[in-house]
Amino acid sequence: MHQIYVTRAPRKPTNVSINSDLLELKKARSLSLDLFATLEIALAAQVRAEQRAQWQRENADAIQAYNQYVEENDTFGDGESTLCPKISYIGTERLFSPLQSL
Repeated sequence: MHQIYVTRAPRKPTNVSINSDLLELKKARSLSLDLFATLEIALAAQVRAEQRAQWQRENADAIQAYNQYVEENDTFGDGESTLCPKISYIGTERLFSPLQSL
């Protein structure tokens, strides 16, 4: 997976307020949690999710236009692949059955 940040970048001191019950020393120690690694992983996941959502919002028109085009015109090579033939129906009559060759 592509990293969204430089994992070997120098650390910067930061003050963070966290729920005291979550940080209770006995709980954290008993679970062997690394607070800083956990925070970095969670923050990176949230940044990645927000970037993905932003990209989808910014490209929503293009995605919708492409999906509409594919719905109306299919994609290049549809029906040409022998690996997964397209199944077509007219009413209840099946024009092609992937099991015909078995």
